[in-house]
Amino acid sequence: MNVDLFDFHLPPDRIALRPAVPRDAARMLVVGAHGRHDALVRDLPGELRAGDLLVFNDTRVIPARLEGRRGDARIGATLHKREGPRRWRAFIRNARRLRDGDRIEFGHDVAAVASDRAEDGSLALDFLGDEPVELLLGRAGVMPLPPYIAARRPTDARDADDYQTMFADRPGAVAAPTAALHFTPDLMRRLGETGVGHAMLTLHVGAGTFLPVKAEDTDAHRMHAEWGRIDAGAADRLNAARAGGGRVIAVGTTSLRLLESACGEDGRVRPFEGDTTIFITPGHRFRAADGLLTNFHLPRSTLFMLVSALMGRERMHDAYAHAIADGYRFYSYGDACLLLPKS
Repeated sequence: MNVDLFDFHLPPDRIALRPAVPRDAARMLVVGAHGRHDALVRDLPGELRAGDLLVFNDTRVIPARLEGRRGDARIGATLHKREGPRRWRAFIRNARRLRDGDRIEFGHDVAAVASDRAEDGSLALDFLGDEPVELLLGRAGVMPLPPYIAARRPTDARDADDYQTMFADRPGAVAAPTAALHFTPDLMRRLGETGVGHAMLTLHVGAGTFLPVKAEDTDAHRMHAEWGRIDAGAADRLNAARAGGGRVIAVGTTSLRLLESACGEDGRVRPFEGDTTIFITPGHRFRAADGLLTNFHLPRSTLFMLVSALMGRERMHDAYAHAIADGYRFYSYGDACLLLPKS
């Protein structure tokens, strides 16, 4: 499909620079098969029913953005995907100043050697020394805010908490699964009282999630690989929920993509561990999930293509036009959208 079909105009003042306080005070646009209505995230228990199962991504964002030098050249690095105990694939600012074997000094006694330039322009960084890389990043790294936020304000101490979900447990993501940022312990308690359950999976979100689609046709776009895991217990809970008549509602596109990666033609989710490069566009037959809670996404992005696949492109353009006109806040720190394709 032509990528232009997924374009729309978003006024810059609709981009949220801070999350709602409290988190579940964010607005929520509910889009169903036959209409839409405005609500708040804290209204979610009333939009779901007993037996439904929410699926959260328990990845934890690491301080994956680094600023350093190679000689006199300033080098910026955003880690993307772990490739070994001390090796990370990274997107590099000012990469033209680097050659294989160059050493980058990131300060705080943290250094890495660059090599293995890929077609997408990324480089491998091998961190020097014996300390765990996690400790090195804790000294030299900062929270990797999305570029549409980082370009408008500096990262600060608040972001260390704001850009982490309440479920964050397994370090490895370089971008937050932002739909889950809206959840609070009180909201989870009320969902439980309503009879809505939950399950956990892990998908370590990579920096590729922010890259624009440069191809003119979706068939020419290549997704970056991201590592994910669904254990046997979670798979059993997912399959049991649907067998009992409940709906599986993915919280975030990361959860949905991993569910679809792990689901067979029979609609059953299998345990999964490994990389996924799934690219969901209109025409995809969803097998694992019955709905999605997500934020509002960038024009021409793979994520807007995903929600268009779930709900229909025209319906999503109409929903986004309403959200823009009605003052909804967009992107990572913005408001939510509950998508229920079946009545």
